[in-house]
Amino acid sequence: TEIYTLSLHDALPIYSDSLREQVTRALEAAVVAGELQPGEIYSAPALAERFHVSATPVREAMLDLVREGIMEAVRNRGFRVMAVSEADLDQISQIRLLVEVPIMGQVAKLLTPEKIAALNETGQAIEAAAERGDLIDYLDCDRHFHAQLTSTVGNPRLTDLVDRLRRQARLFGLQRLSDNGQLLASAREHRVMLKALQSGDVAGAESLMTAHVGHTRSLWVGRSGDEARSS
Repeated sequence: TEIYTLSLHDALPIYSDSLREQVTRALEAAVVAGELQPGEIYSAPALAERFHVSATPVREAMLDLVREGIMEAVRNRGFRVMAVSEADLDQISQIRLLVEVPIMGQVAKLLTPEKIAALNETGQAIEAAAERGDLIDYLDCDRHFHAQLTSTVGNPRLTDLVDRLRRQARLFGLQRLSDNGQLLASAREHRVMLKALQSGDVAGAESLMTAHVGHTRSLWVGRSGDEARSS
């Protein structure tokens, strides 16, 4: 089965055993690329025509994105991409700091050689995606890394919370980060964090996660870390 990473601009057909999943990825790509704009309303039938698929998988994919907080349903009209405000991003970052930083000690104690190898592989994939500017693959790998890291403590609800927070925020602004070269710098932070955990440097890992979340937050609004700290 041939699978395309669909762009609304290219309007390529999708062929997959899981159209719903592929359309979801296509919609995410369109949000990342700015082809679907926050505030505008899009109908499932219209997008389905562009995708060369039926309206059903498009509608299902949009409902998936509604549950993730990326879109909202507009009664009798279609779906709208949710705008993410500065306050939204601040709240997401605050929750991430409260959740992801304190668990570093538990993660360090529970890491196995197999888990470290898997995280290293994902970290390399994040950097490779950033280098080639593949934003959807970057998103997938980045989410997978943090899900792998969080899942080490054995709390599925915690892992799901972190994943949902990242999906709601990381779709916005990535194209700009890729264009100005900042995405690769952010990608490399994962490897440094993993090395600290592997060496048992819990304080260092906590500090790195704090910096990583802060760095990510500053990049969302197009500022460097130094600029964010000085503001």
